[in-house]
Amino acid sequence: MNTIWIVLPILTLLMFELGLTLRVADFKFFYQRPRPIVTGLVGQLVFLPLLAFAIGWVFKLDPLFFIGLVLIACSPGGSSSNIFSMLAKGDVALSVSLTALSSVITLFTIPVIMNFTTDFIGNYPGVDIHLPVGSLIVQNILLMLLPILAGVLIKRHAPAAAQKIHAVLSKIAFPALIFLAAVFFVQHHETIAAQFGKLGLCVTILILSAMGGGALLAKAMRLNKQEVRTLVIEIGMQNAAQAIAVASSPFIFNNDIIAVPAIIYALMMNVILLAYVAIVKRR
Repeated sequence: MNTIWIVLPILTLLMFELGLTLRVADFKFFYQRPRPIVTGLVGQLVFLPLLAFAIGWVFKLDPLFFIGLVLIACSPGGSSSNIFSMLAKGDVALSVSLTALSSVITLFTIPVIMNFTTDFIGNYPGVDIHLPVGSLIVQNILLMLLPILAGVLIKRHAPAAAQKIHAVLSKIAFPALIFLAAVFFVQHHETIAAQFGKLGLCVTILILSAMGGGALLAKAMRLNKQEVRTLVIEIGMQNAAQAIAVASSPFIFNNDIIAVPAIIYALMMNVILLAYVAIVKRR
């Protein structure tokens, strides 16, 4: 089975569903409350990729897994983060705005970060991996930006229809992501089983460090408790479908092995963040 024909529709669906939850005002939230927005974006777009790069280097990950770990780290925030923020009694408006802004900004930051990463990995003996930057930008625009814009426009001009569509898609989005992860597990179970110890540890460290770093950044900027909880979730939850689409796309890396860290990340982040939400609610 060619998984790309599963990945691309799911990513498009997730981005369209995200767009249905957004308003133009969500992109203007920066002007109203710049401090939490800047803190969140720095955590997602700067701290997290640097953290992934450091973990991959320290643990001497296989070049393909190294690329995959950095790829999931520089992907935008996951759309489910808004639900997790609500469950944790965080700042949902801040969560929505951070997800919206990161989804647009990463269209331009992912090519830069991944180009640097592949150039770095290219120095390894026997490794020949190149990033077609132009193809990556085009795919991101087609599969992310346009579906998000379509969702925003439908919500703006046909809010009743947008609400009905969102009610259906919101029930499909998460199961679709789990189905995607399951397909990859079945196809690459031997590779995942052989590498899960080391790679699973790296992914777990990345998620926990991202959440801890998010909390420290938020507290250093003197944000309130709701904002701290939101940044912990936003920085800890990335769009795994986007990373998988980049890794497995025949127009970009065309390599399912690079997608393995994102698959493990998709499963681990939900387990860890659900535990976090449970702890927060108990407190």
